[in-house]
Amino acid sequence: MNKSNNLSESVIFPKGQKITNENFIGQVWLEMLVSNDDTFNCSIGNVTFEPGARNNWHKHPGGQILLVTGGKGYYQEEGKPVQVLHEGDVVKIRPYVKHWHGATPDSWFTHIAISTNVQKGNVEWMEPVTDEEYNNLK
Repeated sequence: MNKSNNLSESVIFPKGQKITNENFIGQVWLEMLVSNDDTFNCSIGNVTFEPGARNNWHKHPGGQILLVTGGKGYYQEEGKPVQVLHEGDVVKIRPYVKHWHGATPDSWFTHIAISTNVQKGNVEWMEPVTDEEYNNLK
């Protein structure tokens, strides 16, 4: 199996439970690895996206860090070009930066999502990344 293009299961952490809410397009799974508490003040989850799956635009009041563990994905900040992500990439997202992330059309994608400084507030979910926007990425 070519792990970078055909990843269908997380190669390090459990795939978790399918996410069933309106903040994602396509099939996405989440396994919480660390729940927020007063000691560590962050939450950490393993997120697995099927090819073409993605989350809506959103902001984190306390910022977010993504550690790419498999496959190929996209990350985009509002008003900037899309970035193609590969295993081993690290994305540091500053507080209140509007962004989205997800798999490329032809690859599974997994990352560890770390929500930092969560005492500053919950994620603010926004509009979906439309199929037209997604399909026109280069």
